[in-house]
Amino acid sequence: MRILGIDPGYATIGFGLIEAQGGRCTPLQYGAVTTPAGADFSYRLQLLYDDMTQLLQTLRPEAAAVEELFFNTNITTGIQVAHGRGIILLACRQAQVPLFEYSPSQVKQAVAGYGKASKHQVMDMTRRLLGLSALPRPDDAADGLALAICHARSRTSLLAALESQTGG
Repeated sequence: MRILGIDPGYATIGFGLIEAQGGRCTPLQYGAVTTPAGADFSYRLQLLYDDMTQLLQTLRPEAAAVEELFFNTNITTGIQVAHGRGIILLACRQAQVPLFEYSPSQVKQAVAGYGKASKHQVMDMTRRLLGLSALPRPDDAADGLALAICHARSRTSLLAALESQTGG
């Protein structure tokens, strides 16, 4: 299964595409979509939508994993990230890519085995799990790959298998 992990935002949006087969994940492509600083915010959202639409058409994922919004102390930035996340959700929906959402602690648990792992621990485990020689850059791309790994591991859990058998 081709899984696209997306780390939402409006300035830098990380993505990582993996092929998940059984318990093995193979990286296919990763990077970041960026919008120009200082540009009108609505213009940045339009660029984000156009770029995400093109990315989804080009990569053709079978599923997308997007991080749930986490607000820190800067509420203004959080609201802007929420706008960008909404654009990403819309682009996935319009491309008819099944969408799955994960909290930061779920991603940390799935990748590093600990829901409160540090960013560096998650990045290093992402590198190891995918057999990469270096940490994925930018950090947002590593986050996108971690989201894809999280979905790969979540969809193969016993609970997910049971739910698919029972239609739950």
